[in-house]
Amino acid sequence: MNINKLNIAEIETTAPPLDLSPEEIAELADELVDYHAEFAEHYYRVEQAHWGYKYLQGLMLPIERKAIQPMALALEGGNIQAMQQFIGQGGWQDEPVLSKHRQLVGQTLGEADGVFIIDGSGFPKKGEHSVGVARQWCGVLGKVENCQVGVFAAYASRQGYTLVDRQLYLPEEWFDPAHGERWQKCGIPEETAFATKPELGLEMVQELVAEGNLPGQWVTVDEAFGRATTFLDGVAALNLWYLAEVPVDTEVWSRRPQTEVPAGSGQGQSPTRVRLKAGEPAPQRVDVLADAIPADEWCPYLIKEGSQGPMVAEFAFRRVVAVRDGLPGPDVWLVLRRSLGSDPELKYYLSNAPAETTETELVRVVGLRWPVETAIEECKGGLGMDHYEVRTWLGWHHHMTLCLLAHHFLVRTQQRLKKTRLR
Repeated sequence: MNINKLNIAEIETTAPPLDLSPEEIAELADELVDYHAEFAEHYYRVEQAHWGYKYLQGLMLPIERKAIQPMALALEGGNIQAMQQFIGQGGWQDEPVLSKHRQLVGQTLGEADGVFIIDGSGFPKKGEHSVGVARQWCGVLGKVENCQVGVFAAYASRQGYTLVDRQLYLPEEWFDPAHGERWQKCGIPEETAFATKPELGLEMVQELVAEGNLPGQWVTVDEAFGRATTFLDGVAALNLWYLAEVPVDTEVWSRRPQTEVPAGSGQGQSPTRVRLKAGEPAPQRVDVLADAIPADEWCPYLIKEGSQGPMVAEFAFRRVVAVRDGLPGPDVWLVLRRSLGSDPELKYYLSNAPAETTETELVRVVGLRWPVETAIEECKGGLGMDHYEVRTWLGWHHHMTLCLLAHHFLVRTQQRLKKTRLR
């Protein structure tokens, strides 16, 4: 393969992962005061704003564990009981704080073709008392384990990336009568209804669009969300373009098959349901279509994905027809990505982007799955996102909200420092 003839996808223009040094973070005390002042009016009381600032300050500390007790002991003026009350029982609402957060993210990172990314992340937990805990798939452990699972929304552009929303997933078993007492102890709102992870993800995208603080055109997800056609159709209804990884057994048509409403027999009620015309082909699995693509149609692209740095993968593209309830659905792109080497990995993506969308743009967005995973890793590794010891619904969401604020603060600071270094 001649590397000089590679197509260069625009993904290379995306900002690098967060890489502020501990020394740089330690020098940000005054800037953090000004940053948190942006949110002060969205707390109900002055003391809540005070502890909001102290909590953010604690998340920045260079200490091993960032649960409330070690943060309070390490902070000047820290108070364990006051911080516990602020996070676990404090009456302040996340929504106004998150709305202001997204307004600031829009100022820092906003671009017209920005990308919303939805993903889930697990938090291993011992015992049965934490809200939403159950034996379920935990990605961080790579197995079914006792854990909580959150669904997160990230925003990415060429300027950088950060997290912009979060929701705790409540497993179905939490809605049986046996969990009634635990609902009360965890303070779960009575009106909370069961929602799948894709349903939670779609709710977040809908709210982001309705709020209007973040410009964007794309939504990208892994196959856990990509297999949910109601999620994909919900995104399309918002006039956004999804680019979703889908399972290998996903079926599509290479051309739109003909359908009809069968003629009635003259007896009884006439048929009303649309069906495929007799003789029309069945849809094919995406891996079958991939096998039939000629070798000269696979095109190598040099892309960049987060901390992995530059990498080369081969891509092929097809316009196909998606399947909806056994019938032809929307016209979509099938994007195939194949790694290089003796044992290549093949991934499949569907997108409702217009037919005139360039292949380079599709490759760019395929490469923008990594920011949500990287942002969560940065929050867990440096900001104590997974160190919390609160058990309540309110406490989980409060803690996650402040982790989101802390991450964007560092992203915004890195952006400013980068500009300063270039002068």
